[in-house]
Amino acid sequence: MDPNAPEPPIRRPTLSQVAKAAGVSEITASRALRGGSAVAKSTRQKVERAAQALNYMPNRLAGTLAGGASRQIAVVLPSLSNIVFADVLKGLERRLEDDGYHPILGISHYDASREEHLLRDLLSWRPAGLVLAPTSGNAATRALLRAAELPVVEVMDTDPDPADLAVGFSHRAAGRTMAHYLIGRGYRRMAYIGHDIATDFRALARLDGFKDALNDAGLTLSDTLILDGPSSVPLGREGLARLLSQSKAAPDAVFFSNDDMAVGGVFHCQTAGLALPHDIALAGFNGLSIGQALPTPLTTIASNREHIGYVAADHILRRLKGETPPRITQIDFRLVPGATA
Repeated sequence: MDPNAPEPPIRRPTLSQVAKAAGVSEITASRALRGGSAVAKSTRQKVERAAQALNYMPNRLAGTLAGGASRQIAVVLPSLSNIVFADVLKGLERRLEDDGYHPILGISHYDASREEHLLRDLLSWRPAGLVLAPTSGNAATRALLRAAELPVVEVMDTDPDPADLAVGFSHRAAGRTMAHYLIGRGYRRMAYIGHDIATDFRALARLDGFKDALNDAGLTLSDTLILDGPSSVPLGREGLARLLSQSKAAPDAVFFSNDDMAVGGVFHCQTAGLALPHDIALAGFNGLSIGQALPTPLTTIASNREHIGYVAADHILRRLKGETPPRITQIDFRLVPGATA
């Protein structure tokens, strides 16, 4: 044998080998690897262990093209730059994996045209379902969702009318809740600082709800500052410094578009020698751990993001089993009084 001859190619393990190693028939092994509900969980686990030991990789695309059921759920989120949507994804994965499904992820970066492109691309792979946190009410995107012919769940917001299913809460109601809380605490001169609301309609809905509640009480915002770019701690710090320097009369309280921005406001107060909430009150939104870890915990509204993801996945799985989940599912948000307002 020529020692310089190339090694023969390694043959890919076959389904037959997996079935033999697991002690089941090929058809049972095939059903188990597709996550078939007719296969007992213990059998499915045995087949999966055999496939893993042999490094067997099923051809998912071939199965789908041949009319088989996809085990993938398309997910389109605006961002993973902070924990908000990462928590939603965590809940989705936890529920999907219980039934042998897996998310395939696209990030729109709050760009409506990118979101539309991602949807077209992901839907062309014929996933079993779709979960998204919409960036906008783009007419082309809405048409895609209505024509998708698969379970579609829009997450995080229940104010807009969904194309199919929605799981989340009313951001307008969340904004009203924060306004009622601050009014009840005695604040009357209130301002708002946010990031580019043209790219985040959920933040805009919270602002609208906040203003509605102020109007009901005979109040209006004393100042509104909208900053370019995505939300961040540095942007919030810059925003509060700018607002206080240009305001004719300093506000009693400032509502930020989210906790990232509000934490930046807390940092500005620390460097400027402003006592919270004596000199000024600050409030955010999302209930992030960073806000609660501050020496003065942030007043905010907590959204149950991981549970929203879990319920969204559960609704898709129920629909795939022929069940009828509710069209709109409200997941409660919670006011966190904190110590900054």
